[in-house]
Amino acid sequence: MKQTLQLKLGQRLTMTPQLQQAIRLLQLSSIELQQEIQTVLDNNLMIENAAAEGSEEADGEYTETPTDSLAAPETPAEPLTETGADDFDAAWEDPWSQGDESSGGSSGEAWDFNQTPSQEGGELRDHLLWQMRLTTFSETDQAIALAIIDAISEDGYLTESLEDLATELGPDLVTETAEVYAVLQRIQRFDPLGVGARDLREALLLQLEAQTSSAALSVARNLVEHHLDLLAARDFAALQRRLKISEDSLKAAVELIQRLNPRPGSQISQKTAGYVVPDVIVRRVGTGWRVDLNSETTPRLRINRLYASLIKRADNSRDNETMRQHLQEARWFLKSLQSRNETLFKVACSIVDRQQAFFEHGEEAMQPMVLREIAEAVNMHESTISRVTNQKYMHTPRGIFEFKYFFSSHVATVDGGECSATAIQAMIRKLIAAENPRKPLSDSRLTELLLKDGINVARRTVAKYRESMSIPPSNERKRL
Repeated sequence: MKQTLQLKLGQRLTMTPQLQQAIRLLQLSSIELQQEIQTVLDNNLMIENAAAEGSEEADGEYTETPTDSLAAPETPAEPLTETGADDFDAAWEDPWSQGDESSGGSSGEAWDFNQTPSQEGGELRDHLLWQMRLTTFSETDQAIALAIIDAISEDGYLTESLEDLATELGPDLVTETAEVYAVLQRIQRFDPLGVGARDLREALLLQLEAQTSSAALSVARNLVEHHLDLLAARDFAALQRRLKISEDSLKAAVELIQRLNPRPGSQISQKTAGYVVPDVIVRRVGTGWRVDLNSETTPRLRINRLYASLIKRADNSRDNETMRQHLQEARWFLKSLQSRNETLFKVACSIVDRQQAFFEHGEEAMQPMVLREIAEAVNMHESTISRVTNQKYMHTPRGIFEFKYFFSSHVATVDGGECSATAIQAMIRKLIAAENPRKPLSDSRLTELLLKDGINVARRTVAKYRESMSIPPSNERKRL
């Protein structure tokens, strides 16, 4: 085969480091962005927090360029219009100025048996071990109790059988399963009530034992112990026939059971809540709506004049090159951060402009909207809009919503119009909230009611929307 040389012309998009950084910052959430900014402040000597205490204003020949400081985009003073989305204003504050200081004893401190462990963010195992240490156990029973506690899940249930626990402990400690059961009964008296149960029936019965004696308690015990399957199926008519009790008596017993916790360990083993920091704030101004970037999410950053003035143009020393490189990286970062804020602001304004009916009247007035519409409005690619709307939140008078919440598909109406899927879900939720608890609305009935309002939607679609809102089917919503 003969080798030849050929010239070809073509276009290819190359991702520069600056562009890669801008895209990466664009898809960060507000909390992740704060962490990224703090990392840059720690590693780049040329960038500083203008609001930080003790930042110096040095005299020198260095002059800041427009990219050497960062301010947030200004929001329009008049009711929201698309032409007002290019103004800039607002300050940036340092979210780390009030740093948290951890306190507490060292890990080598002795256990304080009189101190109740904090349940906030704590685990069930620690809570049970604390109670075990306060309980008088023999060495053998304490070893058995420790094995039992290790086998209790975060929901509070014992995950291993008594036989398996006895086998694991070995014949030197346990000779009969009854020994393990005796210790388990003591642990089942620990807080929270119902902990150490082997199934739902036992968990509920343990909690009922602590209730004040009453007629409803007697019926409740009977329901849990012998008729839990019918109770789960909400077959109240069959329960009345079998127990030969009145509807009022059954209702009182069911209400007592409903106050119990089917996951007894959950009240101790609560995971730390994930807090949402809104990126933009929407408020009413006159007859319109105003969009502001949340100035609390990003500090005011700038180039450090003192260090920048130390750079010597003709000096090629190692230190001078390092400072010059840090200065260039700082400018890139500030420019990428400014670009992120401007894009976020434009997208937020465009969303609010198209969903004003939602802000005025609520979910049922939500308009169908897709990413392409916003992309065309702000003259950007759909992939960019997707990055902007992911993990970005908007604080409104109606609550805090993720940007993606305002995007939904549409369903055709009887008169040829369009209705947002979010609006249909709100209608379904409203109909179910107003239903007769004795005769809940089936998915077929919900479909008929929506059709009367001009919404032509299939029954399976109604079922899909209902499930997405974690609303149980009609047979599980039935109440006395």
